[in-house]
Amino acid sequence: RASKMTDLQILDTLLAQYDRRATPSNQWNNATVVDCELYIRSFGSIDPSSMDYHVDLYLRQTWVDQRLNHVDIDQPLDLNDPNLVKAIWKPEVYFPNAKDAELKLLFSCMLELSKFPLDAQICTMEVASFSKTMKELELRWKSEDPIKMYRDLRMPQYEINAIRPSICNESFYIGNYSCLVAEFSLQRSIGFYLVQLYLPTILIVVISWVGFWMDVDSVPGRTTLGVTTLLAMSTKSSDIQEGLPQVSYVKAIDVWMGACTAFVFCALLEFTLVNYMWRKRPQPKLPNLFGLNGSRVAGRSGG
Repeated sequence: RASKMTDLQILDTLLAQYDRRATPSNQWNNATVVDCELYIRSFGSIDPSSMDYHVDLYLRQTWVDQRLNHVDIDQPLDLNDPNLVKAIWKPEVYFPNAKDAELKLLFSCMLELSKFPLDAQICTMEVASFSKTMKELELRWKSEDPIKMYRDLRMPQYEINAIRPSICNESFYIGNYSCLVAEFSLQRSIGFYLVQLYLPTILIVVISWVGFWMDVDSVPGRTTLGVTTLLAMSTKSSDIQEGLPQVSYVKAIDVWMGACTAFVFCALLEFTLVNYMWRKRPQPKLPNLFGLNGSRVAGRSGG
């Protein structure tokens, strides 16, 4: 109990003349250095249509405040009381590329889909100073392993190849602001698209070629086969494009679906041309056997 009272007395003494509006190094006219590290607990799927993703993370910040130093402190004091936390200075930071921040963060990620679905993406998480310029507050990454991830963390559509911490200091008219950025290099997993895209479209193209072995005069069967495979290809293309943003450049998936659709259409066009040529071919003239026999009979009778 005596030790607890001593701790309370120390806190009362330190906070009596403490000004939470000033940075810890304000009296020396130096920037307060804040070491940051991220711990990623969950990394949600990237939505291609809205180009964002959900993240559940911890942001840990470390800095030195000499105003909270006391000669009677033998070991660090835990400021678990919310009122004590509000009474001291804390770095005010925000996430510039976050769209929403409640219990989880919603970050934006500008996707480059020209090679989709064989694409690789780079998504970022930015942490920046909110109100203090670099003259008062400097953010930097922790020296060792500043970005950690939950050991069992898995993404449904991507594999994380690399994580790179870097700096993204921003300059404005009123001053320069410190900024940190974590870059995540992601490679899309091809398994889903192999089963749901490539294999079905290949089968549709192969099925459209079955008409090559059907009789040329089998019009209903070959027409039904050609139209059905063409509609199936169109439906598959619409399903894939439904979950993608409307971009102005050509994607790899557009080339693939266009080529498959062209193969199916050419199979239907081949049947049309062959059937037309078959119906327009010259018909062989058969001899008139009855007229020939009648002439012979008439000749014999006259003789």
